[in-house]
Amino acid sequence: MKFISFTKGAAHSFGALRDGQVIDLGGRLGIADLGRALRRHGLDKLKNEADKNSADFSIEDISSYRPVVADPDKIFCAGLNYDAHVKETNKERTKQPTMFTRFASAQVGHMQPMILPPESDKFDYEGEIAVVIGKEGRRISENKAFSHIAGFSCYNDGSIRDWQMHTSQWTPGKNFEGTGGFGPSLVTTDEIGENEALTLETRLNGQVMQHTTTDLLIFSIPELVSYVSTFITLLPGDVIVTGTPGGVGVKRQPPVFMKDGDIVEIEVSKVGILKNPIRAE
Repeated sequence: MKFISFTKGAAHSFGALRDGQVIDLGGRLGIADLGRALRRHGLDKLKNEADKNSADFSIEDISSYRPVVADPDKIFCAGLNYDAHVKETNKERTKQPTMFTRFASAQVGHMQPMILPPESDKFDYEGEIAVVIGKEGRRISENKAFSHIAGFSCYNDGSIRDWQMHTSQWTPGKNFEGTGGFGPSLVTTDEIGENEALTLETRLNGQVMQHTTTDLLIFSIPELVSYVSTFITLLPGDVIVTGTPGGVGVKRQPPVFMKDGDIVEIEVSKVGILKNPIRAE
C-alpha cells in the first residue's frame, strides 16, 4: 500500500493511494499528519481503514505534496554508509554507523522547491532511501527490525556543504529550512521483501549523478534500526535515512552544486521518483 501526505485547498491531510485515487484517511480520522496517525492508531488500522473505504478524489485534485511524514518525532540520518562515498570523501570505515539528525522544518515534499539559502552557493544533492518506523521499539534485534518498519520512501538529504564543514559536527549544513526532499509516497513493507535489494539513482537536470543498490550498504537497514533503537526508543513515524552513495557534487572535478532552476530527482525501485525544483531564497 502507498500513503501520501498532501494539502488540498487550505487543509493538511494524508491518505492511501489506489490507482491514482486518494482515500482521505486524515479527514476520516480527524488527524492531519501521518506520523501522528501511526502513533495513535498503528499501521494496521490505517491499512484497514483504507481497504474498507472507497476513494474520495483523484491525486490530481491535491494542491501540493507534503513530506511523507511531516511530523516525525525523530529523524536520524546515516552518513558514510556506502564504500564509494567513504572513498570519495577520503574517510575510513567506522566500526559503528555515523549518525546525525535532521529536523522536520528542513524537509519539503515531492514537487516542492528545495531552498538554496543566500548564505551559500554550495547546495549539494544526496539521494537516499528513507525508512519509516511503524511499531515502537527499544533495543530491537536485527532479526526483528523489519517487523518494526512501516515502509520506505525516497529522500534527498540536501546539504549546504560549507556550513556542514564549519566544524566536525554536521548539524548546521544539514538543517537549513526546506533543503531536504521526502516523498512522494510511503510504500509499505508488504510490497517490498525483507531482503530485497533496491536500486537508488539520483539525477540532476536529467543527468545520472548517483547509482547504487542497497546490498552495497555498509550497515544494513536492520543494523541501522537495531543500532538507533539501542540508545533511544523508536516511535511510529520516526525516520531513518540510510545513507548516500558515491557521486556527490562536492567531490566531483569540478564540483557540481545545485542552483536556482535546477531539477533534482531521486528514484528508488518499487518506491517511486522524488522530484524537486531548486529555488533561490
